[in-house]
Amino acid sequence: MANRSPSQTAMSKKVWVYSLLLSLQYGAQPLISKRFTSQQVIVTTLVLACEVAKVMCALIIMVKEGSLKKLTSQWTLVGSLTASGLPAAIYALQNSLLQISYKNLDSLTFSMLNQTKIFFTAFFTYIILRQKQSIQQIGALFLLILAAVLLSIGEGSSKASTGSSNPDQILFYGIVPVLVASVLSGLASALCQWASQVKKHSSYLMTVEMSIVGSLCLLASTAKSPDGEAIRQHGFFYGWTPLTMIPILLNALGGILVGLVTSQAGGVRKGFVIVSALLITALLQFIFEGKPPSLYCLVALPLVVSSISIYQKYPHRIKRKES
Repeated sequence: MANRSPSQTAMSKKVWVYSLLLSLQYGAQPLISKRFTSQQVIVTTLVLACEVAKVMCALIIMVKEGSLKKLTSQWTLVGSLTASGLPAAIYALQNSLLQISYKNLDSLTFSMLNQTKIFFTAFFTYIILRQKQSIQQIGALFLLILAAVLLSIGEGSSKASTGSSNPDQILFYGIVPVLVASVLSGLASALCQWASQVKKHSSYLMTVEMSIVGSLCLLASTAKSPDGEAIRQHGFFYGWTPLTMIPILLNALGGILVGLVTSQAGGVRKGFVIVSALLITALLQFIFEGKPPSLYCLVALPLVVSSISIYQKYPHRIKRKES
């Protein structure tokens, strides 16, 4: 095996740092949001504020790097819509489908089906980028899915079922939407990776563009949504406190890190990060709330560690033709 160049080694270290920070952000976000966000806060205002914060963070980073002027001079509407507009619209549709599904499935079934997005990410990465997986990596993905299912069971066992008793409603308004959302998630993730790795679209610029498109979609939805009515009735900052900015800024940081991980390591690596974050959430709940991790979590831990190790150690290698 050929030795890595210094630049490749440095990039690998960066990816690991970004992945670790993203895992910590994902893992800590539920606890911090719960602690610093009032129940009265309108969800749409939080999401919009997060998108604005992501845009501001990305612009500050680009100014600090000195890349903003160059990127804006090279910016085109067609290029922006191709690289960021389509994934942003797909993510907006995906989020709508998840909301529909969540209302018609119990949390356990929803969580387990939602993990299939890892497979669809690997599938679309192969279709769009021709990025193959080795046999060992495919096995690592199965281990990761198993770990995600175990974590979902552990989470779902502590929640009451909210699903409908109507089989047709469960199928068409529960199972089908979450599976379509998983397909869309995999497609959008692969498109983001294609834009950053093939089209060399800046991850920070993609964050700005996708946040703007996502915000416009969300603003359009407020015309008919209950959140839109609540904003018109109570005001945008209803239920907010100065501490509400803490989870917003943390979420914005996560958005920047997602772009960096996807552009430099790919969408499949992001799947590993998200599952690892579930373990971090369990650990933080034990430290700060005294809630011990479930048996499922303890079993899933070595599976996650093993899957990450195998996936990293056995990448797909192109066989060289003998002359």
